[in-house]
Amino acid sequence: MPTFADVVAAADRIAGHLPQTPMWSYPLLDAAVGADVLVKQENTQPVGAFKVRGGINLMAELSGGVCTYSTGNHALSIAYAARLAGNACTVVMPANPNPDKLAAVEALGARVVLADGRMEEAQRLAGELAERDGLRLVSPANEPALIAGVATAYAEILRAEPELDAIFVPVGSGTGAAGAVLAAAELAPACQIIAVQSAAAPAAYASWLAGECVSRPNRTDVDGLATGRGFELPQRLIAGRLADFLLVSDADIRAAQRLMLSATHLLAEGAGAAALAGLLGVRDKFAGKRVAVVCTGGNASSAELRALLG
Repeated sequence: MPTFADVVAAADRIAGHLPQTPMWSYPLLDAAVGADVLVKQENTQPVGAFKVRGGINLMAELSGGVCTYSTGNHALSIAYAARLAGNACTVVMPANPNPDKLAAVEALGARVVLADGRMEEAQRLAGELAERDGLRLVSPANEPALIAGVATAYAEILRAEPELDAIFVPVGSGTGAAGAVLAAAELAPACQIIAVQSAAAPAAYASWLAGECVSRPNRTDVDGLATGRGFELPQRLIAGRLADFLLVSDADIRAAQRLMLSATHLLAEGAGAAALAGLLGVRDKFAGKRVAVVCTGGNASSAELRALLG
């Protein structure tokens, strides 16, 4: 189980590679929500997403080649960190991945293998390739160093704004929510951590409710949230620590993307707008309060861009 000491060590480890990301409020967004909303801009990271924090922290502990599986942002994180460390990297992606994320992973020098199916099939194939090729299999979530690295984003938020009423966190595998509760427990115990997941892929939500990891149908079009099962380590960390866990529709997420773009001029991919979608769904509860949402990524596909601008 990662500790806050691991988060502090991770912050020192990644500081030479990643500056702190901006966090701003925007009058139009505040007016739309009815609250004082701070947006943590993890879409400004060099791979366009927050997960690079965990990738760099993990890769600092490893030597030799790695193999992982991902819809995109975790893949970008590991490929980027592997290139920094000079390690070989194989990434298994589900069938029909975001073509822009696939191209970006390959541009970082990783070998990409496409699975014949969704994330569950990608996970199985990655395990087979790792065993065959003698590579270290990297889970997208069950890695303490990944969570400690991701938690540095939430430590930055809470050191800057220790009196926040709440942070809304999008959930796919759950590393972000796990990192958020880890940071909040140390820096701002009164701050509510509220997880948000697509109702079309509610495995983490169902696992949180059940108190054990379960599988659920994975039908979301939001690739950064497209997971079909709960992951053990994030679930252990968020158990009993979340103030709430919200489900939103893919349509809610698309509406939040459009609001983010118009009110802040920030491009969020679907997962990057999910936190705002969650806040919009409970805006009456947070009227007049000071809250943060994390724009976890800006790697919108060409199809997403056409839909947003059409």
